[in-house]
Amino acid sequence: MIDLEEQEQVDALKAWWKQNGKTVIMAVSVFIVTVAGIQGWRVYQSNQARQAAAMYSQLENAEQAKDTKKIRDAAGQLIEKYASTPYAARAALISARANYESGDAKSAKAQLEWVVSHSKEAPVLDMARLRLAGILLDEKNFVESIKLLNTKHEDTYDGLYADLLGDVMVAQGKAEEARKAYSEAIQKTDEKSPFRKYIQIKLDSLGEAK
Repeated sequence: MIDLEEQEQVDALKAWWKQNGKTVIMAVSVFIVTVAGIQGWRVYQSNQARQAAAMYSQLENAEQAKDTKKIRDAAGQLIEKYASTPYAARAALISARANYESGDAKSAKAQLEWVVSHSKEAPVLDMARLRLAGILLDEKNFVESIKLLNTKHEDTYDGLYADLLGDVMVAQGKAEEARKAYSEAIQKTDEKSPFRKYIQIKLDSLGEAK
């Protein structure tokens, strides 16, 4: 009886396998491929991050040496090869400043626009918007500059954003709006900051409110 029952179980298993075996094999294969893909992607991301970090370190050295060409080259490679890493946006921000200081506002603007479109780090994004708004002010593109300055940002940037907004208003001859922006900038800036005195000078230069 025992042998007969075992044989029946074996026969039933064979029948089940004949009917479902291909499906099981397919499911197992998909699972193995999925796991392998996930592991491979993690390894790839880890390698990308490590290589990007090494290149970013070279860029920082170039920045300290004030070597604009090396800064541009390193930033360009980071953006081209490692755009998905946080280092690319940071590098673009550094390169934009170096380009602007060397008189290449066009390249600086393009890099800042790239940061605004790609960065996911709030501090980097906020700084890129601020600097881009400054370049737009230089171009007398007041509408777009104001739009950037009115974008939601972290509280730590309130003083800087309000101050630049005051500059935009001055450039348009809007003294009252400028006065309001500078006053807000002073309120949002630490009392011990030298920058606060600079804002006060600009506010005083507007004279008394009418």
